[in-house]
Amino acid sequence: MLIIDNATVDRVMDWPRIVAALRAGHAKPRPQIGDLYFSEAGNGLLARGAWITGLGSCVKAASIFPENVKRTPYVPSIQGSLLLFDADTGATSAVIDAAAVTRWKTAGDSALGSTLLSRSDSRSLLMVGAGVMSEPLIRAHLSVRPSIERVTFWNRTRPRAEEVAARLGDIGRPVMVANDLEAAVREADIISCATMSKQPLVLGAWLKPGTHLDLVGAYIPDMREADDEAIRRSRLFVDFRGTTIEHIGEIMIPIRNGVITEKDVLGDLYDLVADAPGRTSANNITVYKNGGGGHLDLMTALAIVEAARPST
Repeated sequence: MLIIDNATVDRVMDWPRIVAALRAGHAKPRPQIGDLYFSEAGNGLLARGAWITGLGSCVKAASIFPENVKRTPYVPSIQGSLLLFDADTGATSAVIDAAAVTRWKTAGDSALGSTLLSRSDSRSLLMVGAGVMSEPLIRAHLSVRPSIERVTFWNRTRPRAEEVAARLGDIGRPVMVANDLEAAVREADIISCATMSKQPLVLGAWLKPGTHLDLVGAYIPDMREADDEAIRRSRLFVDFRGTTIEHIGEIMIPIRNGVITEKDVLGDLYDLVADAPGRTSANNITVYKNGGGGHLDLMTALAIVEAARPST
């Protein structure tokens, strides 16, 4: 059994590997998935399982203690492990740091969505939000769209955006911090949002023809990052119907408001990887909802194990 920590995951993984693994995983049958969640005094415990025929199964368990951010020395707010089970015997084949799996899965998910939906000649990337996922999302998007010439950050607090931007000196492109979100959205070819917002930040009226909007942050029914107009104007896709349409405000609220119906979700990664129409015109606005899910954890864990396993 392999035990793989956070540092090892980052050492052995790269963006082409995870994007290829997620693409290959979506050529397999659709998964069985399920979550278990407990909470006590503002803290939580989440267990997320998945089984994919031909790939195997996993359970990712994590504790969520938001007040840890106030502790000295620093203690992560989310901690946990993923258990990977052999497809043939059911034996535990690996234990992997859960935060590392989530980081690579989430950014890889958005990168695969961009590969299938954004314009191949995209020149500018806007990152909305400067949280823990902002840096991996930028690096993942750049890996699949090397045509990008500049990166712009917007965050509610500018110093945080400047702090993350300073860590991107190796990407070979200028990184700017914007004060005006509307102006930054109007200029961007690809927009990636990873925030905890409950009110829309990106307005559909600001989106220029050809934009690809990658929505990552909103993950519960009362959260969203884009308004109804952004959803209405777009060709709308999700990573997996089973984890988004009835679970995430980004899709649920426009359906409830009568702006769209479920049929307006044109496909998910299983459809797109199977060559369903994605972007049909250079002027299409595409919206992609990255919803996560245990099946993506499983695909990611298998890629990590393949990369980390000692060669013979």
